[in-house]
Amino acid sequence: MDTKTLIQTYFQAFNEGRTDDMLDLLHDQVEHHVNEGEIRRGKALFAEFNAHMTDCYREKLTDLVVFADDSGDRAAAEFTVNGTYLKTDEGLPPAQGQTYCLPAGTFFTIRDGKIARVTTYYNLAEWNRQVIG
Repeated sequence: MDTKTLIQTYFQAFNEGRTDDMLDLLHDQVEHHVNEGEIRRGKALFAEFNAHMTDCYREKLTDLVVFADDSGDRAAAEFTVNGTYLKTDEGLPPAQGQTYCLPAGTFFTIRDGKIARVTTYYNLAEWNRQVIG
């Protein structure tokens, strides 16, 4: 599958809560660069992160636009995160079912037809402002 389709399929799986299908699209040595966090290496840590996020947040991504370079080795996506804060996440404000809406972006490296790097950025200060009220 071409790079744009790969990334669109990844985000479709996210929106449908099919995190195992997301894992199938990842390279075995995937690097997950998290906004404001440590780099996670490998599918096992990516799966652990997804489980944690599913426990604390319910999110749907809209307004998705996917870009890819001519080689298909690098891609980016811009989107809006529409979420509900379900369970208090360590180091963050208490969760009380607050909703939030944030612009975000993700950068990808593709290797061997799989996603080898996922780097996501969003404005954490704005997220805090929205959930604190």
